[in-house]
Amino acid sequence: MNEQWAAYQDSKAFAGRVATLYGAGEDVLALQKARYGKLVERFEARFGAQKGGLCFFSAPGRTEIGGNHTDHNNGRVLAAAVDLDTIACVSATEDHTIVVDSEGFAPITVKLDNLDVREKDFGTTLALIRGTAGVMQEMGYKVGGFRATISSSVLRGSGLSSSAAFEVLIAAILDGLYNGFIVDAKTRAVIAQKVENVYFGKPCGLMDQMASSVGGMVTIDFKEKDAKVEAIAGDFAAKGYALCVVNTGGDHGDLTDDYAAIRKEMEAVAAHFGKHVLREVEPETVESRIGEVRRACGDRAVLRAIHYFEENARTLAQRDALVAGDFAAFARLVEKSGHSSFECCQNVYCASSPKHQGLSAALAISQSILSGTGGAWRMQGGGFAGTIQAFVPDALIKRYCAAMEALFGPGCCYLLSLREQGAVRVM
Repeated sequence: MNEQWAAYQDSKAFAGRVATLYGAGEDVLALQKARYGKLVERFEARFGAQKGGLCFFSAPGRTEIGGNHTDHNNGRVLAAAVDLDTIACVSATEDHTIVVDSEGFAPITVKLDNLDVREKDFGTTLALIRGTAGVMQEMGYKVGGFRATISSSVLRGSGLSSSAAFEVLIAAILDGLYNGFIVDAKTRAVIAQKVENVYFGKPCGLMDQMASSVGGMVTIDFKEKDAKVEAIAGDFAAKGYALCVVNTGGDHGDLTDDYAAIRKEMEAVAAHFGKHVLREVEPETVESRIGEVRRACGDRAVLRAIHYFEENARTLAQRDALVAGDFAAFARLVEKSGHSSFECCQNVYCASSPKHQGLSAALAISQSILSGTGGAWRMQGGGFAGTIQAFVPDALIKRYCAAMEALFGPGCCYLLSLREQGAVRVM
């Protein structure tokens, strides 16, 4: 066993770090000790035993609480980091080569001698690794080689943004190894977004990366280039509700065009008024010329613009309700957000595949169980497949999870806690 890890695993420092990131309790400590220990074992099996020189890094998944498909048009979102994360055991090297061995996947090798964008790599993990090094180098930060084993409790396709957690993690590793961990959380998020846009080929907004990088529950206003991030206190458990995310099992792999169409259509409405994004257009301007916009851009684009404007305002109302401690008002806004995604944004199921409507089924069952209980339910994330989010009264958790598992199988429900820390160096 690595001597460094052997000393750290039983230390008060590790116990304190675990309590901060994952919660207190002997069971939690034992689980994380085993998890990190397994990562060290896999590192030494893959790369050879080392007496020291290992580092651990962690980046959390995120849940979107408000602001569905608003970030890419410079809108507002409400998001939170959660207690599921992607972790890495890392050692720096001098060969200018990155080798990443992620659990469940073939190892990936990236040479840092040429970090140009390669369209043939679009949609691959290799592009995310290479791109992170490329963007950081372009921004003037140092990059270098390392070996890493990576494990994640943010399951792919879970709607908790495993891709953003991975991107933010790689940026944190390069920063920690070669720059003294000096890159601020907002800049790290911008790096990760550019990687996904330019190197990965997905025109995503900045919400996922920002929530993972910054941590806690935050409202983010993307009106200006320097996004405004505001921390919000919110303890759903204290109000008697569990935050539950349900994975319906859909695959995001072939849905990039569907995601991209939302942004494209919103921006088409903005372009009709000579603007780049909807945040630059007043809602009243669109409303006063809506027939003209409909003829120019199409009905769906108009509906998606309506969703954008209403969701942008709703995010502020959600923030105000949480600040006031009014969970009932907050919950009703959550429901309205979900209805708007379904009816206006139209990202709950893919129109080209109407037989596959896992999100629709999850929302319908949620409404049946939670209606009138004070709970709430909504679609979250990019949509078309993936997950929904529900705020479930404590007394109904077993019934709710059982109903969802009857639909989507055991283990589809994640009962989440919020995490105050974003990307961190654990050891």
